[in-house]
Amino acid sequence: MDSFINEVVNNAVNYIQLYGPWLGFLIIILESILPFLPLFVFIALNVEAFGFIFGFILSWAATIVGCLISYFFFKSLVGKRVDKYINRDKKKKERLRKIVLAIKKVRFSTLVVLMALPFSPAFLFNIACGITNVKFKKFFLALLISKVSIIYFWGFIGTSLIDSIMDITVLIRVLLMLFIAFIVSKFVMKKYDIE
Repeated sequence: MDSFINEVVNNAVNYIQLYGPWLGFLIIILESILPFLPLFVFIALNVEAFGFIFGFILSWAATIVGCLISYFFFKSLVGKRVDKYINRDKKKKERLRKIVLAIKKVRFSTLVVLMALPFSPAFLFNIACGITNVKFKKFFLALLISKVSIIYFWGFIGTSLIDSIMDITVLIRVLLMLFIAFIVSKFVMKKYDIE
């Protein structure tokens, strides 16, 4: 079974190397739009195909682009309709209005940490922020900061997920990345007056 998995991984890496970074970039964007695809597999393949540094940068940039596409799609298609719907009869739609306002009011640092968690459903954040018309600046800066830890986590762990989760040093690195994302988000929040 291990030889079969190794062969599949090697074939996928060779295929990505053959078609170059554009294929690695496109598969990550595709995953951001179609959330049932396994992000960790595509990041691991990019890191394996192009090395840790270039594979990391490629996966990070592609994830940002994919999340922005999803955000703008839902913002333009659904976000304005939700606002109109809520504002038509505020009393009847008070509960929905409270949910939308709660999402809009999530603190920047909280949004960064939630988006930085390796197992968090990124597509839900893209959709929720788009539908509720979270400010682009807040969403974009949260993406830039939070996706570093996710790409690092999945690039570092790669295909040996179980072994890595059992290794305390990997868990410490992930927690350290989350802490750094939180500190950076606090700095960015003050510098760019986000909230």
